[in-house]
Amino acid sequence: MRNFVVLDAPSNLGLRPPAPGTVPGCYKLAGALREQRIVQRLRALEGGVVVPPRYDRGEWREGDGVFNAGAIAAYTRRLADRIEHHVRAGDFPVVLGGDCSINLGAALALRRIGRYGLAVVDASPDFRHPGNSERVGAAGGEEVALATGRGQEDLTDLEGLKPYLRDEDVRYFGIRDYFEEDRAELADLKIPVVTVGDLREWGAEALASVTRQAFEIPQLDGFWVHLDADVLDPSVMPAVDSPDPEGLTPDELVALLRPLLASGHCVGFNVTIYDPDLDPEGTAGALLTDIVVSALDVTFDAA
Repeated sequence: MRNFVVLDAPSNLGLRPPAPGTVPGCYKLAGALREQRIVQRLRALEGGVVVPPRYDRGEWREGDGVFNAGAIAAYTRRLADRIEHHVRAGDFPVVLGGDCSINLGAALALRRIGRYGLAVVDASPDFRHPGNSERVGAAGGEEVALATGRGQEDLTDLEGLKPYLRDEDVRYFGIRDYFEEDRAELADLKIPVVTVGDLREWGAEALASVTRQAFEIPQLDGFWVHLDADVLDPSVMPAVDSPDPEGLTPDELVALLRPLLASGHCVGFNVTIYDPDLDPEGTAGALLTDIVVSALDVTFDAA
């Protein structure tokens, strides 16, 4: 049994301001889940916090590239140092974000070690890049594209390790069925996508088990799981920046996550995007904590 280590990555650098003079509140995610006693409930070790640089719009304007790119690059390296340490030690890091750009820290850490896969559990692919959009600029909606080498070099080629992930080592779950254009690009790249409709037709647990087997091959050293809270339906998780309808139920999400997280080849997990500022009663945060604890209430299978 590996040790869970809860590590805070409270960065909101990958999102644009939600309104003039404000900052995205997802940096409070870790604190909110800690208030729900996630560390104690997981019987986890304390991993501390990787403090992000200050959120500063500065002189950035549309067309200037990725907002906060320099700060994100510096933070990615520091977060990667911490994640790499825990993975090499045989721990299982549970990283509490933050926006989705924190996933670059995991991708860089694992690229330093070897070749790893990524299971993306998200309502949208986060695959915006200069080849498919004129509006790049928020790394929280672009981190998978950046991790696979698409975008500006100061984020895609840190330490000369581009790409951190190969296209064929990425799998998506929970993409909304109506995101047809995004799905078409991923299909052309032969990146497998399991939509909400697919999960309901074939079963979340069955599809997760198939993907888990695909990651348990000699060519891969393991895989990471990235969870964006907006994969849940807004009726149960309204506290996200993009509450797209027709999402997963909590039971469906737990059924999807458990087989992936139980694999001895799964080396870590992060949680992102939940915004406590949009959840004044704390009910969505309590639900998210329950989901994570339930999904991680597993005995690791032999590697």
